[in-house]
Amino acid sequence: MDKEEYKIAVASSDGIVVNTHFGRAKVFYIYRIDDEEQMHFLEKRSVTPVCETGNHDNEKLKANLEKLMDCKYLLVSRIGSGATDMAAACGIESYEIPGIIEESVEQLIKYIKIKKLFE
Repeated sequence: MDKEEYKIAVASSDGIVVNTHFGRAKVFYIYRIDDEEQMHFLEKRSVTPVCETGNHDNEKLKANLEKLMDCKYLLVSRIGSGATDMAAACGIESYEIPGIIEESVEQLIKYIKIKKLFE
């Protein structure tokens, strides 16, 4: 199985826990997963929350996804189907795996490995 490097955008309010709904996120923590499956923090990226008032703003959603286009995966506590679909159209797979960032990323890596076995 070929190993690859990729980036994950993590929605977190504190940089410790995946605890933010995609639409309410103000910041994403960007991690690079190297070809040895090691996690490396790269940066924090600020975005404008998409649904602060309970209404979704598709233009803000699109702008936020454009800021994350170099990421292959999106890790959040929650995400709606519309945002999931729009992210997928941008080539970003979304996953709801709340918890400690390192543990959530490990779960995602395991899932990706299993998924690749069936491709």
